[in-house]
Amino acid sequence: MKKIFFPLLAAALVMTACESKTSEQTAGSTEAQTEANAQIGSGDIAYVQVEAVLAQCDLFLNEGKALQEKTEKAQKSWAQREQSLQAEAAQLQEKYQKGLITSRDAQAQQESIQKRVASYQTNAQKEAQTLDEENYVFTNRAQDLLQRAVQEINADKRYKLIINASALIDADTTLNITPAVLKKVNELYAADKKADKAKN
Repeated sequence: MKKIFFPLLAAALVMTACESKTSEQTAGSTEAQTEANAQIGSGDIAYVQVEAVLAQCDLFLNEGKALQEKTEKAQKSWAQREQSLQAEAAQLQEKYQKGLITSRDAQAQQESIQKRVASYQTNAQKEAQTLDEENYVFTNRAQDLLQRAVQEINADKRYKLIINASALIDADTTLNITPAVLKKVNELYAADKKADKAKN
């Protein structure tokens, strides 16, 4: 039975968070953004604690937790169903070995269990595929928000290098732009939600 695990967004985003992606920048790189960058720290290198951004961003708090709980609930349900069917099959085998049931009845019950196992596996597989897709879409949305946030913060090309903090051994905290990235991710998420509501 295929198991589904909630994707570790940070792992998926380690390499993509700072990937340079050419796209037209909006003409709204404001003075406020420049001032925010100036307060963050000086130099042309910065780092982002990607895991912290993803764990604290509104996207995860509003949607990611629910999806994680849904996935965990499904996994638990599958495990319980498998255990129940295995226990039923073991009880049938034990009854048959003790001579408490005829071979004809044992065969009929075994076929019934096998049909239920096949039905359970089909349903679980469909549910697993749906959850896989939902997790994939969620991961891509988080990745897109993070990418766009970093690009907007660095619209003025102030930083020549922005890296994921998970790759750091040591760095000055003035190079940490995590709070600015988190704020921008939340702003972009709110704007996306507003745009989606306007379409509907």
